[in-house]
Amino acid sequence: MQLHVRGGIANAGGGPVSVRCPSCKQNGTFELVGQDLGLRDDSGSVQVGHRICPNRECRAHLFVVLRANTLTISYPERIDFDSKNVPGSIIESLEEAITCHANQCFTAAAIMVRKTLDLLCSALNATGGNLKERIKSLGSKVVLPPDLLGGLDDLRLLGNDAAHIESQAYTKVSQDEVEVAIEFTKEVLKAIYQYAALLGRLRSLKKQP
Repeated sequence: MQLHVRGGIANAGGGPVSVRCPSCKQNGTFELVGQDLGLRDDSGSVQVGHRICPNRECRAHLFVVLRANTLTISYPERIDFDSKNVPGSIIESLEEAITCHANQCFTAAAIMVRKTLDLLCSALNATGGNLKERIKSLGSKVVLPPDLLGGLDDLRLLGNDAAHIESQAYTKVSQDEVEVAIEFTKEVLKAIYQYAALLGRLRSLKKQP
């Protein structure tokens, strides 16, 4: 969203906003920090300002844009990722991909998605001389739907030129490609690390004979 400022109204009023925190991942009511600034763009009046996470252990700041006291956009705006039961190195890599995406560094995000796949293969002892072979080996290590397993090879090719320094032709990776890649990777991680735990919780609810 671009604001073409025609004039400003200092100290415009504004209230709390209810959002999911991009840092601690909790839903909460973010309170106003300081005072909002009122601006006017081609579509009318907007308010911009800061809000703070209510979680005392987080207290992350958001920059928000509101129109008619309704949240239009917040920054940083991050793709949600449920990291429960996922190994730490894989979490760190995918979170970095999400951070790159949030900052519109889409080629860097694609490279981090590829790194996430590599770390996934290593965590599951899928071996091979290159990522293509390791992904093929992954099929013998875990049970995945064929479409998910086949999609991993498509992810391997995302930003392939940009991932190799010796390449002279750098592929421009689009925002849509990165967003689909991250969402697909999340589904793969969910299938490997989270469905079994969820099934275990469900079976634990069965009454004992």
